[in-house]
Amino acid sequence: MTTEFKARSGAEPSAEPAPAAAVKTALSGFLKEIKGFQEEVETRMQQQEERLTMLQSKTFTGRPALATAAFEEAPHQKAFAAYLRSGDDDGLRALSLEGKALNTAVAAEGGYLVDPQTSETIRGVLRATASIRQVAAVVNVEASSYDVLVDRSELGSGWASETATLSETTTPQIERISIPLHELAAMPKASQRLLDDSAFDIETWLANRIADRFARAEAAAFVSGNGVDKPTGFLTHSKVANDAWAWGALGYVATGADGDFAAVNAADAIVDLVYALEAEYRANASFVMNSKTAGAVRKMKDADGRFLWTDGLAAGEPARLMGYPVLVAEDMPDIAAGAYALAFGDFASGYTIAERPDLRVLRDPFSAKPHVLFYASKRVGGDVSDFAAIKLLKFATS
Repeated sequence: MTTEFKARSGAEPSAEPAPAAAVKTALSGFLKEIKGFQEEVETRMQQQEERLTMLQSKTFTGRPALATAAFEEAPHQKAFAAYLRSGDDDGLRALSLEGKALNTAVAAEGGYLVDPQTSETIRGVLRATASIRQVAAVVNVEASSYDVLVDRSELGSGWASETATLSETTTPQIERISIPLHELAAMPKASQRLLDDSAFDIETWLANRIADRFARAEAAAFVSGNGVDKPTGFLTHSKVANDAWAWGALGYVATGADGDFAAVNAADAIVDLVYALEAEYRANASFVMNSKTAGAVRKMKDADGRFLWTDGLAAGEPARLMGYPVLVAEDMPDIAAGAYALAFGDFASGYTIAERPDLRVLRDPFSAKPHVLFYASKRVGGDVSDFAAIKLLKFATS
């Protein structure tokens, strides 16, 4: 024991300490060892906690969805705003492609895809606009055209007995309608000084200008477009009297008077138009007309003096004519001699709009100095997809 105490205290072997001093020295060394061991344990525990924290940060998936979206969209929005204000495309080019992200640089096409927030704003305005888009079928495609396959005939059938030979029945015919996509463009401009003003919300301004121009151009094309570098409007197709209707044309019902409703029982033409449409389409049908035609129609009454036109009972509910919703589309023609100023049909089945989901913007600071032009473009097409689903009212004697 005495030798151990001397070794711990580092005293010379020849210097024999007193017993009390030896015990005190031994205890002091023991406590120092205990303290060193405690510090070593604490250091190791801290290192272990740091490793666990690092592992959890790599595998943690509990971040709220909204926080993740905001974190991911902020760099795209900032980069797109910088491109619009100053033409700085470095931020856009540095972004990585993630699926169908709408803000990846498309250098080969000479423009940039619009950020998601701006794109959704434009699409929201287009959906809310009073055009055929509200009632038609809208599909997103990634090709230059969209094919609609229509089964326009009935499958044959017959009654069979236990022993009689079953005769061959008719086979349905499939009609293919190809809808090409055309480029729709708008080119708003703003002064560079306005763009340099940080208080100016350029993204909202650009979205509103593009949406307004696209909405007006689309609405007109879906009704009366000739199909040359634009969608084919449903009124562009051939029209025949409904009694002689055949596939490839739209059937119509005449009012009985040139450029007006009949002088007697004017509402009969509306009733005839409704029941000219087959029952399978009437369930989802709606009227389409412009404001002038709507003003004339809403004055009509039935034989008992009740108005055919009724306003919606709830906020946002469309007006109804004979129980069917009415879409007031200003691109429909006015009432005139021989005009097809009123349409009735299931447009979700009868008219298809095909579009690419991406929207591109090209910045041009040179062509209109000191202004900056923004060339925005998208691809969209439209055409009649079921000629039996739409009927027209012709303001003529026959």
